[in-house]
Amino acid sequence: MNKFVGYRCSLCNTEYLPGQVTYTCPKDGGNLDVILDYESIRSKYQPEDITSRADYSLWRYLPLLPVSEYPGSATPLHAVGWTPVFSLGRLGEQLGLKHVWLKDESGNPTASFKDRASAIVVARAREIQAEVVITASTGNAGAALAGMAASVGQKAVILAPKTAPAAKVAQLLIFGAKVILVDGTYDEAFDLTIEAAREFNWYCRNTGYNPFTAEGKKTAAFEIWEWWGTAHQEWHKAAGEGVDHPPLTVFVSVGDGNIISGIHKGFKDLLQLGWLERMPRLIGVQAEGSAAIANAFRAEAERIQPVSARTIADSISVDLPRDGVRAVRAARETGGTYVTVPDSEILKAISELGKLGIFAEPAGAAAYAGLVRAVADGLVSEDEPILVMNTGSGLKDVRAAMQAVPEAPVVKPNIQALREVLKGSM
Repeated sequence: MNKFVGYRCSLCNTEYLPGQVTYTCPKDGGNLDVILDYESIRSKYQPEDITSRADYSLWRYLPLLPVSEYPGSATPLHAVGWTPVFSLGRLGEQLGLKHVWLKDESGNPTASFKDRASAIVVARAREIQAEVVITASTGNAGAALAGMAASVGQKAVILAPKTAPAAKVAQLLIFGAKVILVDGTYDEAFDLTIEAAREFNWYCRNTGYNPFTAEGKKTAAFEIWEWWGTAHQEWHKAAGEGVDHPPLTVFVSVGDGNIISGIHKGFKDLLQLGWLERMPRLIGVQAEGSAAIANAFRAEAERIQPVSARTIADSISVDLPRDGVRAVRAARETGGTYVTVPDSEILKAISELGKLGIFAEPAGAAAYAGLVRAVADGLVSEDEPILVMNTGSGLKDVRAAMQAVPEAPVVKPNIQALREVLKGSM
């Protein structure tokens, strides 16, 4: 069954056949939404056909993806997705919230959410027989592409700002990609990759530019749908059957906008199929120093004005978001909103999550910092079920993590010295 039937421009609604375009709308540069043959999918599959599968990765949702198959079942490419959901019970109690969970993406093969997009893009690259895949990245997207490409022998080229965290650059190099550090911003690296893709006839993975990135990221929505279908029953019993409960609210950190728009696309696919009872509410979180999409949302506009991004959360530090319009709509169309948080609150969130055994990088911790801010601003209620997305491991940026905690003391190797340093701290 050919599920992938074309694209639709998110701005002008012009539709294209799969072979007519590759990246963005030729008319206005709008992001393209992948169109699936929902009628055929619905006639062939029921939700149980998906949820009963023994494949515990994003590939369990292959019938809902615009690729025909995944290359290599015994590779890291096959280990992407199906990430765990943890209770944030103690932190929820501190915030006065009864039902709070966190979906932890740090267990993906290269330790970030970006593996989802790269897995699908690499699968697409194999289908179209692309010799080289190129992307711009502050680290995570590049590491994800490098790792997924390496697992199936696909050539990859990564352009990253020279300011990218060393741990992320190390991943790029270890995975064998051709890594080039750009003496400029992420946005400048982004533009250069597009030029290089045209010049050398390479396939460009860039976030918010290649439509297949959102198709990979939407798989998180499918997992949330499946998890909530189980947790929802337990939550209803705890909260009270027969009560008109609020929808699930999902907090997502936002940079380019592609993660929140991808998650929104996944939920819309499920609605289109008739498999989703109620659309979750999406709340985007941006760093105060990189808030172009939040600014547009608050201005009730879809025109994204660039900013000069400055934030410790490098993964969401973007001057001009490339998927801003769809990111604005993701919050607006689901009854959600945007909140912004300063770097100081992001660092505090890293420390708070660490107390529950969750090590989040700054961009991932930003989502929890956004929840804290939303509580303070009265944007969520105590009975509301809430899911926070941690998009990456703290090991991605140890330098930032060390700013979130006090330095470890150094003592002489004797019990008296140890007793002194422990005094009043245990």
